[in-house]
Amino acid sequence: SAAGVLVCLLEYPRSKRKKGSTMERCGQKYMTAVVKLFGPLTRNYYIRAILHAALAVPAGFLLSTILGTVCLGIASGIYLLAAVRGEEWSPIEQQPRERPQVWGTIKQPPSNPPPRPPPDARRKQPVEGG
Repeated sequence: SAAGVLVCLLEYPRSKRKKGSTMERCGQKYMTAVVKLFGPLTRNYYIRAILHAALAVPAGFLLSTILGTVCLGIASGIYLLAAVRGEEWSPIEQQPRERPQVWGTIKQPPSNPPPRPPPDARRKQPVEGG
């Protein structure tokens, strides 16, 4: 049970992607602070792979925890593959949003007026009805 809590605390905060944007989970900023507190022990995917593999070993001796053992083993393999590829966990930092400068985006105002209908079409047509 303590191992499950440890895995949940370690896995809840999402890592920042190298490309694109990453949505932060609800309440993740508090868990990110805890994960950042342990430094390289939680950022390094080699250590995470070893931790998941070590947690899977005792769970493999009971029939009721075989599914958890398989999940931890798969997670360990995925973390090992990610570590070999050079990935590591990095926190999602909130960056202040910049308001776009309206005057910077307008290069030059239009010089021609917008097209207008001919004067005959601008007059209101009489409504026919009886």
